[in-house]
Amino acid sequence: MVAEVTSEPPPILLVEDNPDDVLLTRRALARQGLETAVVKDGIEALDFLFAEGRFADRAASRLPRFVLLDLKLPKVAGLEVLRRLRSDARTRGLPVVVFTSSGEERDLVEAFERGANSYVRKPIDSIQFGSVLRDLGHYWLTVNEATPERA
Repeated sequence: MVAEVTSEPPPILLVEDNPDDVLLTRRALARQGLETAVVKDGIEALDFLFAEGRFADRAASRLPRFVLLDLKLPKVAGLEVLRRLRSDARTRGLPVVVFTSSGEERDLVEAFERGANSYVRKPIDSIQFGSVLRDLGHYWLTVNEATPERA
């Protein structure tokens, strides 16, 4: 289930336009008891994170613990979303995991140059897909030390 936007955002923001990938991701994370807010394009991602547009009533200071960001998005591409997040003091330290099917070296290099914390290629196999998401959730929400404002 997609979490409703409240003053306490879920720990994960998924930025994904592919409905099949949204479904697989939500299922895998729900098995771990993790809520996920979902937005389907780059504009919605920026609006959510900066509390603008239809998310204007959300407290901008309440960010998710991390973002799963696809690169190939409508309206505003994932790399541009990443650039904007890193250029704003409010979101500069927000962990961003690029979660994409792109195997292009150019995308990998550019994602890290723009400040991605991690780059993960989506597995094609649904079992591996779930396993990768379980590991990502565990790492970013349990193993990784979050800054005090994100804990």
